[in-house]
Amino acid sequence: MGNVIKKLVVGLVVGGALIGITRALEFPTIFQMMFFAYAMLGAAVFILLDAPSMKTLSGGKSLIALLVFYVVLCAVYIAGASMWPQYDPEDEKGKIEKILKPKRAATEQGKAEELLARAKALDEQAKALAERIKALGGDQAPAAQAAGGAGAPPSTAGAAGGDILKIGEDQWQLQECYNCHKLKGEGGKKRGPELDNIGNLLTVDDIKQKILDPKSWMAEGFEKEYEKGKMPDKYKDLMEEKDVVALATWLGTFKNTSVNTPKPIKKK
Repeated sequence: MGNVIKKLVVGLVVGGALIGITRALEFPTIFQMMFFAYAMLGAAVFILLDAPSMKTLSGGKSLIALLVFYVVLCAVYIAGASMWPQYDPEDEKGKIEKILKPKRAATEQGKAEELLARAKALDEQAKALAERIKALGGDQAPAAQAAGGAGAPPSTAGAAGGDILKIGEDQWQLQECYNCHKLKGEGGKKRGPELDNIGNLLTVDDIKQKILDPKSWMAEGFEKEYEKGKMPDKYKDLMEEKDVVALATWLGTFKNTSVNTPKPIKKK
């Protein structure tokens, strides 16, 4: 009997230690109880090892005893299992939805606000562009060219001329011409020539033709780039007539002879 008590005490000590460790590690209460139960189950096994041997039973009695043991064992396992947390897919889905719902709502609200901000910015840009086009007028470019000769850039003294040049400069930035051409010391020059002296080499009409049809002119020294079609054939679709005229007019004002702008060669 003393040996049984000793083993029971050891089981209680081990179970208590396991509860303390699991609690320190912030295990759920149900798992703390489970570790304690395992400790006590181990103690019970060691106690049974010291139990006296059972008397030999006859065939019928042994069968009944085996069935009773099986029923008791199943009842214990079922009762114990009913105490543990049960996994319910629907319940878990509900928990996940509860966690994600506010985050999803915040994300959708952020996207909506971002789209509204973009739409507002685009609307403001469209209004500003419409005002510039309105200020330019439909007959400004032809009238300017007629006053200064065919293909000549208009005078910048008047408001209309200033508007044309401003729109031309805006188109330079908008179409990202600086990616291939260097101008005023800024931009690239590996795929296209520097244009600081282009006004002395091409008329406004020639520059306009080059913009709309890149194959119409070739810069000397850029034969490979010309053959590979480095300058895209897309501006006739992207730009309106007024924008092309404005850009060509603006480029026609650059006549810096100190910059070695390559000689244009007529191809078409």
